[in-house]
Amino acid sequence: MGKWKWAGVAAAMGVSCAAQAVELIPVQDFVKHPTYSSVKISPTGEYLAMTVDRGDQDVLTVLRTKDLSLVKVNQLPDEKSVGSFHWTSSDRLLFNSVKKIGSYARPFGTGEWYAVNADGSQPRPLIFYGTRDATQRGKQVGNERFGLLDTLKGDPENVMMTATYARSSTGAGTEIVLMDTLSGRRKSLARAPRDDCGIALDEKKEPRFAVCYDRYDEEGNFSDAHNEVYRRDDAGKWTLINSSKASGKRIDILGTAEDGTVYATQGDGKKPSAFGTLNTADGSFTVLHQDAVSEISSLIQAADGETVIATVTEAGAPQVKLINEEHPDAELYASLAAAFPGQFVDFASATQDGKKIVVSVRSDANPGELYLYDRDTGKARFLMKNRQWIDASKMASVKPISFKSRDGLTIYGYLTLPNGSDGKNLPMIVNVHGGPMGPRDNWGFQFENQLFANRGYAVLQVNYRGSGGFGKAFEEMAYGQWAQGIMNDVLDGTHWAIQQGYADKNRICIYGGSFGGYASMMAPAREPGLYKCAFGYVGNYSAAIQMKLSDTSKREDGMKYLIRAYGSTKAEQDAMSPINHVDKLKLPIYLAAGARDARCPPEHTEAMAKALTAAGNPPVGVIIQSGEGHGFYKEENNLNLYTKMLDFFAQNIGGNVTVGSPQKSQ
Repeated sequence: MGKWKWAGVAAAMGVSCAAQAVELIPVQDFVKHPTYSSVKISPTGEYLAMTVDRGDQDVLTVLRTKDLSLVKVNQLPDEKSVGSFHWTSSDRLLFNSVKKIGSYARPFGTGEWYAVNADGSQPRPLIFYGTRDATQRGKQVGNERFGLLDTLKGDPENVMMTATYARSSTGAGTEIVLMDTLSGRRKSLARAPRDDCGIALDEKKEPRFAVCYDRYDEEGNFSDAHNEVYRRDDAGKWTLINSSKASGKRIDILGTAEDGTVYATQGDGKKPSAFGTLNTADGSFTVLHQDAVSEISSLIQAADGETVIATVTEAGAPQVKLINEEHPDAELYASLAAAFPGQFVDFASATQDGKKIVVSVRSDANPGELYLYDRDTGKARFLMKNRQWIDASKMASVKPISFKSRDGLTIYGYLTLPNGSDGKNLPMIVNVHGGPMGPRDNWGFQFENQLFANRGYAVLQVNYRGSGGFGKAFEEMAYGQWAQGIMNDVLDGTHWAIQQGYADKNRICIYGGSFGGYASMMAPAREPGLYKCAFGYVGNYSAAIQMKLSDTSKREDGMKYLIRAYGSTKAEQDAMSPINHVDKLKLPIYLAAGARDARCPPEHTEAMAKALTAAGNPPVGVIIQSGEGHGFYKEENNLNLYTKMLDFFAQNIGGNVTVGSPQKSQ
């Protein structure tokens, strides 16, 4: 390895404060679905496949690379969406199906897998549930769940899959199978050494490593703090090579390159993990990169899809470190990154020979665009924009920030400043992300914040304690601290923005979805008078309701999680529930929920509205949107939601900010 090199967007960032007229962009331009979600080029480069968001359903679209002409749109029945997809040969695709349950929740996998040719021929259901005729029973499964492990380059017919199956209420077995993408036939190759394992392959595509997790800590609390790593020999025998309980080091294997290099992360369960390589003979770990603040958020791989050339960390804006500068693709990446200063560049996919690479480019103002780099010509051809109707030059800038919380903990976040503003004494919306344990805010284009900024608001996002990406210890701080530690971070961040001169202390509102909805009620209850209005969206306002009606409460490990998060006693659960603090909420409040929300059921919103009314402060408005779940999908519903939200903010902190009126989405 050579000397570290820096690339990326952090050094090129800046906030423009030049005064200029700002065009009021229609709400519908921000809520309109993007052109693509994920894009992959076929092994020979003839096709581009992409998932396209149609609201509550995603479809798989295939284009011809040379002219972007449409080849086929694959749409599943019964409102199922295409989830992940993969090229298994030069003209065949494998994909699974998911059900979308809300924009704030991950899609729920149905467990079904399908394959189809690029032109739509030979469609095959490969794995499905339920009753089928005698010719299809070999594809029918019971309680197994399947995931793709490897597409097996050079084998156009077969792929390698992981199959997990429940063995008890708290444990699952794992098996590796070879699956034919035409017939769906499966052949068992290996089984994990114990419950709750993932299996990784070596450079010869042999099942070689197992990383196994403990679901509970020593006190019986829901946790994934400990794991074990096993190595499998050619005879199929598994040998333990690391136990985090014994060594104090948690190792996770990420994959193996063609030259046999085994990539892994190693952590102590406290600070951010290191990225490096694992010596499988003696279990030793070589550190290639470790950031003092941020976990490795992603890896940039060479055109072969296996060799890692750079790591990405995101305490603020993405920082890219080249770790394999001798690799030809590292020089290519650095050259392409330099061509797009201030933006994040990634290799999205490549042909099997590596001669054509789909390059992704995005930034805080740029929603994303794709280029096709041709290694033979040395030129990059523009393909498409993710939101071609958005003019990046009119978007706001996103400034990474940090501050000290009241207990001395450094908290990171982002401040979006309106395009053309001087960044001083602005009306501000505190936009609190969901979770709280695990999710986080990231630097990049976010349509909500850009919409708010276009109306003249600064937007503050706080990666409070519990947010993902800052180490296990930081994430664990959220348990039992929803109403105290986390709210302290949100409140202290708000005061920081005031003290720095960004925010007008008399014009601040708070908003958020899911846990952000919780915070939009709890933060004003903690410090009455700081916020002039609050908007709660698909929020969680009552521990009692969540522990009885949510989908999380229907699982044993889900209930253990809720008890650890809320507290084990009724007194603790009542104290952290905003619904029990409505007497402190004297500010204007608006509430919105999805009628089909299983994660934070609409009963939360209905009960909160009832409690506020009984306390003498009825909500300004309540939306219970039919057909929507944990976050709205349909453009017309989002158009209505955000138009009313902007009107609500304008009435309370916006002054002369113009919001327009609802209109039919085009």
